Amino acid sequence: MAIALLLLFTLLSHATHSLSERCNQEDKKVLLQIKKELNNPTLLSSWKPNTDCCGKRWYGVKCNPHNNRVTSLSISDDKDLVAQFPPSIANLPYLEILFLYNLPNLTGPIPKPISKFTKLQSISISLTGVSGPIPNFRPILESLSFLDLSHNSLTGTLPPLLFKSSNLSAILLNNNKLTGPIPYTYGFFKNLLNLDISHNQLSGTLPMSLARLNLLVIDLSHNRLEGDASMLFGSTKVIAYMDLSWNLFAFDLGKVELSKDEISYFDVSHNLIYGSLLKGIENVGVLNLSYNRLCGEIPKGGNFQNFGVSSYFHNKCLCGSPLPSCK
Repeated sequence: MAIALLLLFTLLSHATHSLSERCNQEDKKVLLQIKKELNNPTLLSSWKPNTDCCGKRWYGVKCNPHNNRVTSLSISDDKDLVAQFPPSIANLPYLEILFLYNLPNLTGPIPKPISKFTKLQSISISLTGVSGPIPNFRPILESLSFLDLSHNSLTGTLPPLLFKSSNLSAILLNNNKLTGPIPYTYGFFKNLLNLDISHNQLSGTLPMSLARLNLLVIDLSHNRLEGDASMLFGSTKVIAYMDLSWNLFAFDLGKVELSKDEISYFDVSHNLIYGSLLKGIENVGVLNLSYNRLCGEIPKGGNFQNFGVSSYFHNKCLCGSPLPSCK
C-alpha cells in the first residue's frame, strides 16, 4: 500500500510540474544541447532539465509570455568558456535577440542557418574568437534592426545582400579581418544611421551610391580605402560623428560642406586630402586634420580656438593660430 501511494505521489508530482512549466519542450531540448555544445560551462549551471527554462532561474534566457517560445539568449563575460560556436542556436526559430559578448575562447564560424531566421531583431556577437565569413543574410530577415559583429576574427568580404534587411539602423563590423571593397549596394540602406566598418583591411574606392546615405555615425578608419570620399559630405547630412582616418583618401576638402548643426567628432587624419578647410568645420567638437596636404589660413571664431597644434600639424601649407602665422 505504501509503495502504491509513493508511486501515485511521484506521478502527481511529475504531472503538476509538467502543467506548471511554461517552457516549450522543443526549445528546452535545444537549450540543453547548446549547453552541451558549450562544454557545460559553470555560467550555465542554472540550465537544469527539471526546471522551467522560461522562469527567472535560467541564466540569459527569456521567453514570449504568450506562446512560451524562447525569444532572447544572452551569454557574456566568461573567459573560462572554451568551445566552438554552438550550431544548435540556429534551432531556436522564435529567437529575436542574440547576445554573445566578451567570450574570447568562443571560436569557429557563425552557423549559416542563423541568417535565415525571420524574427531576429538584434544580433550581437562581439569580443569573441569567432572566425570565418559573415553569413549572407537573406532578404527575408526584415525584422533585423541591429547587427554587431565587432571585435572578432571574421574574414572575407562584406555581404552585398545585407542592404535588403531594410530595417537595419546600425551595422558594427569593426575590428575584424575583412577584406575587399565596400559593395555598391551599401548605398541603398533605407534606415541606416550607424555604420562602423573600421579597423579592417578593406580596400578600393568608395561607391558613389554612398551619397544616398544620411548617417548619424560613420567610421571607415584604419582600412586601405582610397580616392574620393566627398560623397559622404553635405550640408543637409545629419552626421554627428565621422572618422575617415588612416586611409588613402584624396579629395578637395574645401569643396565639401558639413551640417550647420554641431558635430561631436571629425577625424580625417592620415590621408592624402588636399585643398582648404571646409565650411561647417567651425561647429566641430573634436577635430583632427593632421597628416594631410591641406593649405590656407585657419579661420578664427567658432570652435577653432579650442583646437591645438595636434589638430593641424603635418599638412602642406596650413597656417594661422595655433600654427605659425601666414606670411
